[in-house]
Amino acid sequence: MSTKRDYYEILGVAKTASQDEIKKSYRKVAMKYHPDRNPDNKEAEEKFKEAAEAYEVLSDSDKRSQYDRFGHAGVGGRGGFGGSGHMNMDDIFSNFGDIFGDDIFGSFFGGGGGRGGARGAGSRGRGTRGSNLRVKIKLTYEEIAKGANKKIKVKKYVPCSTCNGLGAKDKNSFQTCSTCHGSGQVRKVTQTFLGQMQTVTTCPTCNGEGQTITNKCTSCKGEGRVYGEETVSIDIPAGVQEGMQLSMSGKGNAGERGGAPGDLIILIEEEPHPELQREGLNVAYDLHISFPDAVFGTQVEVPTVDGKAKIKIPAGTQSGKIFRLKGKGFPSVNSYEKGDQLIHVNVWTPQNVSSEEKQLIEKLQQSENFKPNPEKSSKGFFEKVRDIFS
Repeated sequence: MSTKRDYYEILGVAKTASQDEIKKSYRKVAMKYHPDRNPDNKEAEEKFKEAAEAYEVLSDSDKRSQYDRFGHAGVGGRGGFGGSGHMNMDDIFSNFGDIFGDDIFGSFFGGGGGRGGARGAGSRGRGTRGSNLRVKIKLTYEEIAKGANKKIKVKKYVPCSTCNGLGAKDKNSFQTCSTCHGSGQVRKVTQTFLGQMQTVTTCPTCNGEGQTITNKCTSCKGEGRVYGEETVSIDIPAGVQEGMQLSMSGKGNAGERGGAPGDLIILIEEEPHPELQREGLNVAYDLHISFPDAVFGTQVEVPTVDGKAKIKIPAGTQSGKIFRLKGKGFPSVNSYEKGDQLIHVNVWTPQNVSSEEKQLIEKLQQSENFKPNPEKSSKGFFEKVRDIFS
């Protein structure tokens, strides 16, 4: 598997770049590697797709925030999670009108930027893009530690199977729009004191598709989609956290009349563990041992995020002692780092004792060896915590 390039590097901008800077840089890169300027050049086509992929993430404030925090795993539909990692050329061209204005690419390449020029003369324009969907997925500590595959049923708009998403009864049910004459755009010239000014807007009759339907599909009433259900397989990377959002491109609602589908946004929720507590990448566990075990030492079994582990409690262990199990915490979602498990020892003090036990304890109470000695005791709590995290 090839390593994904940094999105900021692809567009040649700094991580602090504004949206205007990102947009201008994308326009420059897209025009440089546009297929019409680089015919039969596979390398240029890949760079063209790569730039569109980077712009799609960095131009969206939510996706950009997730990318800045978690890298490609946080925007998995584009960065390796739940998607192929490649954008469809039709989807890229269909977005040009929104990004650069309907007439920008037509003036350079003679095709109307995704309305037909780059996809072949006479091809039907794309319909309305589908909306995004959001779902919540609960994960156990074990699933977070190892990663998981979840199959969920999503109720959403899906392409109409009768017309294959076209919205028409058959291919002969389309006619050239009488308003824009197939261009998908209307031009208006107005006279101002500075002279003539021309504006280009999306055709209101055909919504920029260049064609209208004369005979609509009876199943979807011309929308090209129906409400249904789809089973989606979601690969969750190891190390995700509560509140993290992952994105699966193209798994949202189907678009109208062949429009690009929206994305599926997955919100991660953590199921509480009955014994463990998450602290970032680390895992905390409260271990209770008896007074005799603290005096003589013992071996105990403790729960971890991936099963059980045995640890040795040395003789003379003080209450408040913290043991560390290296690498037994959570992995980082965006690096090779892995947290630890911290075991906090608590010496259990019995609340009810028999008369015989009381006599034994009273004898021990008189012994100098059983009296507290701060100078010989282990470090204080704050010193131990400082040592662990330093």
